[in-house]
Amino acid sequence: MIWDPRHECISREQLRELQFRRLKETLKLVYNRVPYYKEQFDRCGVLPEDLSCLEDIRKFPFTAKLALRDNYPYGLFAAPMKDVVRLHASSGTTGKPIVVGYTKNDLKNWSELIARIVTMAGVTDEDVAQITFGYGLFTGAFGLHYGLERAGVTIVPSSVGNTEKQIMLMKDFGATVLVGTPSYALHLAEAAAKMGIGPGDLKLRVGLFGAEAWSESMRCELEKAWGIKATDNYGLSEVMGPGVSGECTEALGMHVNEDHFLVEVIDPETGHPKGPGEPGELVITTLTKEAFPVIRYRTRDITTLNYDPCICGRTLARMRKVTGRTDDMLIISGVNVFPSQIESVLVEIDGISPHYQIIVTKKGYLDMLEVRVEPTEKAFTGNFKDLEALEVKIKSRLQSVLSIGARVRLAEPFSIERSQGKAKRVIDNRPKSS
Repeated sequence: MIWDPRHECISREQLRELQFRRLKETLKLVYNRVPYYKEQFDRCGVLPEDLSCLEDIRKFPFTAKLALRDNYPYGLFAAPMKDVVRLHASSGTTGKPIVVGYTKNDLKNWSELIARIVTMAGVTDEDVAQITFGYGLFTGAFGLHYGLERAGVTIVPSSVGNTEKQIMLMKDFGATVLVGTPSYALHLAEAAAKMGIGPGDLKLRVGLFGAEAWSESMRCELEKAWGIKATDNYGLSEVMGPGVSGECTEALGMHVNEDHFLVEVIDPETGHPKGPGEPGELVITTLTKEAFPVIRYRTRDITTLNYDPCICGRTLARMRKVTGRTDDMLIISGVNVFPSQIESVLVEIDGISPHYQIIVTKKGYLDMLEVRVEPTEKAFTGNFKDLEALEVKIKSRLQSVLSIGARVRLAEPFSIERSQGKAKRVIDNRPKSS
């Protein structure tokens, strides 16, 4: 089922024409109404009129997160406050948040795009969706809420926390769709198992997961734990929130809503463009945002783009699951390490749970990497040598993937803190000057 065939199945030629018209208008909007962008364009010697084709977007400067912080709270708004009907803000960072605004039309578009995302994941107006994102300034809960409502889905806005009640509501209300972070969904599954509730006791059939990077291996864990089809979706507050892209039931990449977002992949070091299928940093330009348009926003997310039509019938570009971020990449003794690499190793090893923690310290001049994992109850056979063998196995797999040694510490079951939002997987205790 396709929510908006006109745009989701548009030809590449028609799409480029639409993107060009919308991009031209967006560049004029920010140049005339946002002093920051006028200053940046002038500094680079470029005007909106210099855009003669889509590729000319490369003439325009990038927007970094620092610019959004420096213009707190409303410095980058392109609409007067009387036209701004909603405010959201980024989460999880120190200092003041990044504030984003929405006009009525922005909210309408947002709901439509989420309706596309959930429909391509297999959700229909017969479903009951339980939203376990925290409601508040974070865009995840409200974004999925209004988009699911637009698609005619019954909403259970349970928010985050109160785990046992979440499971009770899931069972009593007959939830068929679970919405939240993959890490919290695993935590819920773990709690449900403790309560003696398994997939057969619930009506869940689809998971809509996002807000943090997660691997294909974790998808298998989620599908096994809940008996569902687990789908990924992507977005970020700076460009709208969820709804930038999402997986269809074929799970062959996340379809980007290209009629609303112009996407590029660049070399994070040089800023030069990468070709289809080549990994790099995702850059997004909004094409329809009225209150808070952004030009060439550097997401720091690493992905690839595939422009081949999907077998589902959609022609929009597909982005691969985010494999890491340029700013959460760990450099351990000169080796680049992404937490997602470690996760992909751990979730494929029998005898350990999907909960883990990465701790980085410094001993003298040397970086030290420690990975804490929880053995499952079945791993405790009563024979200490079995635990030693498990530890050796994990160390060997990590060495093979990372090309560096890591200390593995087996923790007691349920001793690693569970997250009710974005999981805090990495603790970097090295001195800041290192």
